[in-house]
Formats: sequence, structure tokens, C-alpha cells
Amino acid sequence: MPFSLEKRIPLALVAAILLQTGGALIWAGAASQRLTSLEQMNVDKPLTLDRITRLEEQSGFVRDSLIRIEARLDRLLEATEEAREAGHRHP
Repeated sequence: MPFSLEKRIPLALVAAILLQTGGALIWAGAASQRLTSLEQMNVDKPLTLDRITRLEEQSGFVRDSLIRIEARLDRLLEATEEAREAGHRHP
């Protein structure tokens, strides 16, 4: 029995192949959009990290200034207390 191949292709097979191809193209487009979005997020990350680094450095300066201010206030309060005490001793 010789092997033979029909030349007819069922319409359902053509429709299924077209639908699968369309679905694959839509999926590829969505995946490309997601990748583009993720790449953009990665581009923005170094800028954000740089900003955070600068803010951390500035907060260190603010903390140092606050420590100096508190020390000055403590000295001023001590001097004021001493002056009051000295004033009460010597009318």
C-alpha cells in the first residue's frame, strides 16, 4: 500500500494555527512591555540610591549639629543655674 498525502487542509486547522500565532504575538508584545517597564525601573534605581545616600549623609550632619546644640544648651542651663545659685548666696 503506497503512502499518499492529501492536499486538503481542514479549515479548523488553519483557524487554530492562526489563533495560536495571534496569541503568541500578543503574549510576546505584553512580555516586551513588561521587560521595558522593568528596564526603566532599573535605570531609575541608581538615581534613587544616590538620593538615599545623600539624604543619609545629610541626616548625619543634622544629627551632629543637634548634638552640638544640645551640648551648648546644657552648658547654658548649667551656667544659668550656677548664676542663680550664686545670686541667692550673695544678696
